[in-house]
Amino acid sequence: MRPPLTLIFALFICYTNAQTGSITGLVVSQGEVVPYAYCVLEETGQEAIADEHGHFMIKDVKPGSYQLYITSLGYLPEQVQVEVPLKAKLEIELQPSPFNASTVVVTGTRTGKRRTESAVVVNVLNRETLEATGSGTLADGLCFQPGLRVETDCQTCNYTQLRMNGLGGAYTQLLIDNRPVFSSLMSLYGLEQIPASQIERVEVVRGGGSVLYGANAIAGTVNILTRMPTRNEWSASQKLSLINGEAFDRVLDAQAAIVAEDKKSALSLFAANRGRQSWDANGDGFSELPSLRNNSFGVKLHLMPSENQELKLTGWSIYEYRRGGNKEDLPAHEADQSEERTHNILVGSVDHRLTFAEGKSSLNSWLAVQHTKRQHYTGIDHSEGWGDTRSYVLSAGIQWDQRFEMLGGNQVLTLGFDHQSEDTRDEIPAYDYLIDQTTHLNALFVQSDWQINKKFTLLSGLRLNRHNLMDKPVITPRISALHRPAKNLQVRVGYARGFKAPQAFETDLHIAFAGGGVALTAFDSELQHESSSSWTGSVDYDRPSTHSIWGFTLAGFHTRLENAFILEEQGTDANGNMLLLRKNGKGLEVSGLTLETRFNYDGDFQLEGGFTIQQSKYDEEVFWSSEIPGSRSFLRTPDHYGYYTLSLFPEGPWTLNLSGVYTGPMWVPHFAGAPGVYADELVHSQPFHELNVRLNKRIDFSKSGLKMDLSMGMQNLFNAYQSDFDTGPYRDSNYIYGPARPRTVWVGVVLFSK
Repeated sequence: MRPPLTLIFALFICYTNAQTGSITGLVVSQGEVVPYAYCVLEETGQEAIADEHGHFMIKDVKPGSYQLYITSLGYLPEQVQVEVPLKAKLEIELQPSPFNASTVVVTGTRTGKRRTESAVVVNVLNRETLEATGSGTLADGLCFQPGLRVETDCQTCNYTQLRMNGLGGAYTQLLIDNRPVFSSLMSLYGLEQIPASQIERVEVVRGGGSVLYGANAIAGTVNILTRMPTRNEWSASQKLSLINGEAFDRVLDAQAAIVAEDKKSALSLFAANRGRQSWDANGDGFSELPSLRNNSFGVKLHLMPSENQELKLTGWSIYEYRRGGNKEDLPAHEADQSEERTHNILVGSVDHRLTFAEGKSSLNSWLAVQHTKRQHYTGIDHSEGWGDTRSYVLSAGIQWDQRFEMLGGNQVLTLGFDHQSEDTRDEIPAYDYLIDQTTHLNALFVQSDWQINKKFTLLSGLRLNRHNLMDKPVITPRISALHRPAKNLQVRVGYARGFKAPQAFETDLHIAFAGGGVALTAFDSELQHESSSSWTGSVDYDRPSTHSIWGFTLAGFHTRLENAFILEEQGTDANGNMLLLRKNGKGLEVSGLTLETRFNYDGDFQLEGGFTIQQSKYDEEVFWSSEIPGSRSFLRTPDHYGYYTLSLFPEGPWTLNLSGVYTGPMWVPHFAGAPGVYADELVHSQPFHELNVRLNKRIDFSKSGLKMDLSMGMQNLFNAYQSDFDTGPYRDSNYIYGPARPRTVWVGVVLFSK
């Protein structure tokens, strides 16, 4: 008599289970658990990510001896040998890392990936660097990344723009917690509105990334990851700065996190308040730094309704008032020249994640929204330059990730759909100025992240984009490859297509003073979308030894844009205001090299730096002014720039940090109209070196369970600051370049729980 099939099947399952085991463990560091550590078996590629309590499990492992590799953001990687079947639960101790070489990042592939195994270079700006450089806001810290520049573009209101790989801010996709809710309007001032104290880290991907994130990722992607609660803690801080010995800038912030005992729920709250006095650099009675009042409040809730389910809820509220010009004691329209901005911004998001098949499958869905209301004034000689702006942004999508073995390697297949929409209306009746635009972008995307073996990884993807301002869908492919010829060496190459729809730039929402009036931007009725091709390549090397670790990254980039958007002067209107036209040019190319270096000795001395050399040219001359010949050169774009950070950790509670930013010379447009400026001109600016110093002492109140950081420092120590600002109400407000502030002395105190 033959045994029943069910009995045969049961015996087979028992036999199979008897041939495999599991590896379980706990990841800790200095007495505390390390959440979300990445754990992988070198021989098989089987992997797991520790939960928020530091626990991990790798199942279905065949008996034998393996090398288990563990890494987490901010820690040195650890490798241990394990035997399966495992006799006891592992406890793995990680040591804090001076660099981010082996941390887990998400931006390059939209899934968790060890940085050294990602086929896309991902740079990480962590909280420690923000503290070491004395950065109070995101705008202060982003310049300490290779290929990035943060420039101030208005002498009166000080709006900022992030330039990556030589391209303007509109070509960089800004994300908050993986979601594109940075609107064109928010991009004007948002870099200054996000306190550095609320940032866990910033991940930067340079080069085309439209396959993942949409139409604005031609230059690259910046992902701002806010702090996620992992344990009960709180902190409060106060920082007081004195700008050039004349104007005060005060920042107060606090935060608290509560984590349930079962670790299945966590809540964090934060609040920040800033007040800055205006400052006049040249004594003409008109400010170069506007006054600021800013209030921010946020909440983040993390829930785990079940073992395979995560829910994250986030909410932000930002209020900001800024005023530049003169006669600040009077209403803005009674000043001789003034810009006033009142922002009310709300941001919210819901993220849901389900995992299946023992972590090999996951389904992610999200909804993120942002609403901005702005009342603003831009006027000269008591004109009626009042306007109102409102902007809505929505991002929603779903993504499926599937992990499986493929031809002896490990494959992560990603499928997804996302929707992005933005509705912006900006109106100033007195100037007959109106931007009323609604955009919708729907996209399907697929990506293959194939680790062929230990030395080769191939990343490929395709995105089908449908934009309501474009007649036809656009397909944007991407492919990258990683080769690891040696343990500490990675070589990468990549190519990506991208596009940008004919929609309003963030700079079009700023009305500039120029030529005794204001400058207004209009759009060519035949404006077509841009298309881009981007090539990247890099060599990444890190060498650890008993007492030190050093390394470098050499990266090259080349981007070609067709139908490039350009801005040319078209004369004046009946009121004498300058008219600018946004239209298509022939094309442009940006090419360059970036070198990063890093060195740490015994945790007592750490040096990091980066330097970029680039060339940016239009195919044809651009006539930015009707009075002088055109130019093929990118304006406001230096051919070389860089940064460095140096930290000393002597014995005891003291830390000394030095940091600097170098900006090379560049061509800056200067419109006539101010006293002594009788004709439009191109000015070749001088180079700038901005040096910062910070000294910190940590005090440990052992009995109370509290710690305190007392710090003091100076930003722009040698007062490298622009010295030829225009004067009077008819100044060209966009004639501004160089560091964002003059010499500034500051002191700070932070009180926090252990």
